Amino acid sequence: MSTGNWAAVEHMHVAFVTCAELPQLDEDARRLIAPLALRGVRVTPVVWDHSDVVWTDFDLVVVRSCWDYVPRRSQFLEWARRVPQLANSAPILIWNTDKCYLRDLEDCGVSVVPTTWLKPEETWTAPVTGTWVIKPAASMASLDTGRYRMDYSDQRQLALKHVRRLQAAGRVVMVQPYLVGIEDDGEMALVYLHGMFSHAVRKGPVLTGPDEGIDRRFQPQGGLNLQLRRPTTAQFTMADRVLAAVPGGRDTLLYARVDLVPDEDGNPVLMELELTEPQLYLGYDPDAADRMAAAISVRAGAERSARVSRVAKQREYGTAMLVAPPRFEVLDKST
Repeated sequence: MSTGNWAAVEHMHVAFVTCAELPQLDEDARRLIAPLALRGVRVTPVVWDHSDVVWTDFDLVVVRSCWDYVPRRSQFLEWARRVPQLANSAPILIWNTDKCYLRDLEDCGVSVVPTTWLKPEETWTAPVTGTWVIKPAASMASLDTGRYRMDYSDQRQLALKHVRRLQAAGRVVMVQPYLVGIEDDGEMALVYLHGMFSHAVRKGPVLTGPDEGIDRRFQPQGGLNLQLRRPTTAQFTMADRVLAAVPGGRDTLLYARVDLVPDEDGNPVLMELELTEPQLYLGYDPDAADRMAAAISVRAGAERSARVSRVAKQREYGTAMLVAPPRFEVLDKST
């Protein structure tokens, strides 16, 4: 079989990367196996920190339910740097796994939830009025996150303890006003596949009070109340603005989830941009899994074609070297 036909004839092999708690993937990822099989793409679940995996065996490595990485973020990013054909790419994961990316987006003109950033060594004076959210800059699924009414002295003290606990662990802390529009409108999560809008869901309010150590990472759909919704024009405009500011451009992303909330005037602002391991809520739109499968198939085919092209060029170069080895001039130093 010639090299030129190999990429088209051989079935493609894709790794779905998960964690030890979900060795057979989460429900969202399992929805993709059948539509990918129809496209000639075989899926293998792989735990990201298993040491015996040969990542070059796969045409594409897709980050999915790696929901144990936060306490080991440095190790996770070291792994990502070593994996070829990774989607989303290692530079995107490095940027997106620290919520300080919100400052980059704000610098690009994106409206984000107002945030006070506290380094581990910085002191913080708790406000005496209003409702505030405290969370770490590296987290997921509202883990280590709480909502505090500062006009209650006991909650203000709990907020101070929460900040100090995170700082003592060497973590950067985010303090944000709680936007009350979330109570009625919720969060709007817009899902994009290969840079194109796929579907959106409304997420009901998550935070009800101070941090109680609730771990929602492995709950179905993150323990959220979800409804399929059509975004407004303003929400589409904001999501486009967010994706336009992503390093490398939106077209480099296999998947993205843009989480928007209403500000005090009802205008959409960015809560989070999920590019690492987000739930994509594929079960809420009947065609979403097929669209995701198509995006994966296209990306895997492009990665395979690029790899075959590199191999062919290396062979051509090696053949040329054998036929016509390089010539070197010997300088006559006697003259």
